[in-house]
Amino acid sequence: MQLYIGNKNYSSWSMRPWVLMRHFGIPFDEVMVRFDSFEADSAFKATVNAVAPTGKVPLLVDEGFAVWDTLAIAEYLAEKFPNLPLWPVDQRQRARARSLCAEMHSGFGHLRNHCSQNLEASLPEVGARLMAEQPGVVSDLQRLQAMWTEALAQSGGPFLFGSFGITDAYFAPAVGRIRTYALPVSDIVAEYIANVWETPGVAAFVGEALAEKDFREFEEPYRKSAAG
Repeated sequence: MQLYIGNKNYSSWSMRPWVLMRHFGIPFDEVMVRFDSFEADSAFKATVNAVAPTGKVPLLVDEGFAVWDTLAIAEYLAEKFPNLPLWPVDQRQRARARSLCAEMHSGFGHLRNHCSQNLEASLPEVGARLMAEQPGVVSDLQRLQAMWTEALAQSGGPFLFGSFGITDAYFAPAVGRIRTYALPVSDIVAEYIANVWETPGVAAFVGEALAEKDFREFEEPYRKSAAG
């Protein structure tokens, strides 16, 4: 399988399937498609559009069959590797895990827009200003903490449904945003954040993101147009 991704430092959507596959030892060849621009004639669009019609990353290709969108990729992998505990075994817990992923997938717009992924950065002053000036960011952070706290209380941790799975990989970018902007969280949530950040898959992704020094001139354009 090939996993098409964008720049690791900036592409929160690429982070999810990469971390998931790395954590569970699912073999894949990484295809890095460097962000340049998102005009129709850009190198990024030309490369991705040649594989799938969305023109966005991440994108999984399995023997020529393309799967796009992070939720679709996660479900495809769960079906392809049924012996791996990507989703919780219990039916209701599995439904709850899917519900949390779907909520993250379609919501938290304020957190996304105001706290763009930048894994190498440390921006506590920006985070403090956002908490003071952007009630939407405060609301998104409160909801994140509520869902994580409830799931951890029910499972006993250290991850949302006990062991690391799709849901934790799905929230890894949110964990990164909270760290980058030093957003205030409870002790329980802080411990969960530390557990996610220290998992080998997440640590590997972050380490490789920090090594992307030649990509630093590309900053803003992809964040609103490349999420898939």
